Amino acid sequence: MLSREIVDTYTEILKEELIPAMGCTEPIAVAYAGALARETLGAQPQTVELVVSGNIIKNVKSVIVPHTNGRKGLQTAVAAGICFGKAEKVLEVISEANDSQLSDMDTFLQEAEIIVRESSARCPFDIQVTVRSEKNSAYVRIIGHHTNVVCVRRGTEYLVNKPVSEERVPVPENRGLLNVRDIVTFANEVNLDLVRGILEEQIHCNMAIAEAGMHGHYGADIGKILIRSYGNSVQNRAKAYAAAGSDARMNGCELPVVINSGSGNQGMTASIPVIVYAKECNVSQDMLLRALVVSNLVTIHLKTGIGSLSAYCGATSAGAGAGAGICYLYGGGYDEISHTIVNALAINSGMLCDGAKASCAAKIASAVEAGLLGMQMYMHDSQFYYGDGLVARNVEETIQAVSMIAREGMRETDSEIIHFMVENT
Repeated sequence: MLSREIVDTYTEILKEELIPAMGCTEPIAVAYAGALARETLGAQPQTVELVVSGNIIKNVKSVIVPHTNGRKGLQTAVAAGICFGKAEKVLEVISEANDSQLSDMDTFLQEAEIIVRESSARCPFDIQVTVRSEKNSAYVRIIGHHTNVVCVRRGTEYLVNKPVSEERVPVPENRGLLNVRDIVTFANEVNLDLVRGILEEQIHCNMAIAEAGMHGHYGADIGKILIRSYGNSVQNRAKAYAAAGSDARMNGCELPVVINSGSGNQGMTASIPVIVYAKECNVSQDMLLRALVVSNLVTIHLKTGIGSLSAYCGATSAGAGAGAGICYLYGGGYDEISHTIVNALAINSGMLCDGAKASCAAKIASAVEAGLLGMQMYMHDSQFYYGDGLVARNVEETIQAVSMIAREGMRETDSEIIHFMVENT
């Protein structure tokens, strides 16, 4: 039986991470900063200075900002937050726009001076917004992750002023308690009433946007192409519905997603395949919820050591998490789930993140396939062994190795990707 500390910590982590967001979370975080700056200023600004890290540039460049009638880009994101954002709604900050406000935003974009610069901080997630009116100024900084507001200033008065390192924001201490063995035990033992609400919201929201993607026309239509090309097997549906949710989310669908590790794509990848398999297997709702506990916590565990943004595609972690959750549905315990994770990481680690855009849907399909293949390998008495590439002596050491390579080893790769994308804008 797990200690009370583990139970409370894992429950807290799920509540911290599984929150609703509308649209790609990087432009939404920019809009959130803009809304908070505008509310702090107390007036419509005449000038806006937006300073963002290269990874924010990378992830905002090619996605539609929801509730803006198809507009893209950093200027659109910050202007939406300033003109009609409600900071108290956090990652659903621009969910209540109307046509009149969109017209006001267009006027603001034409008349206000909006300057965008790249941050010099080494932290890959950095958003700074300075707004000025005739009488005053305001400044907001979000660093490390999407809702980590470390500074709010009106003129020279600090309303929020937290100490921060520009190198890398420390991981919350409670994440250090995550490990695969305890995650599986927690899924077996947890009183589901502690997490039922957030997991049922994840099921409802993420399947709704997946259905929208399957029945509408968004992005590259990867989900529909998968079904037309490879049929209606449960394995293919798991990939197709996750991909369809991403296509919808990246390309203007205004339905919310319950995210994981700050990412809607990771939230959908970790949950939708598990939900599809649970329906196919006709398991109880409680069994589905326990499998989602596994998939979500494994995804968070894998992503914790990597950081919020990097050159490493986060769908890889979530695909391994989905494989772990589906393995749990089939009766897998610690050994089976550990081998599923290791196999999946050995297959797909190294998939690059080149920003948020339509091709994320195809990468999600690939990540889900790796998770499913990792499970099937162990079910058929096959596995990758210690010394095979990145495979270490056990699941935790393999996770640590992949995290270090993604976080530190791929820094230069990340810089080259951002340089290429900026030069080719």
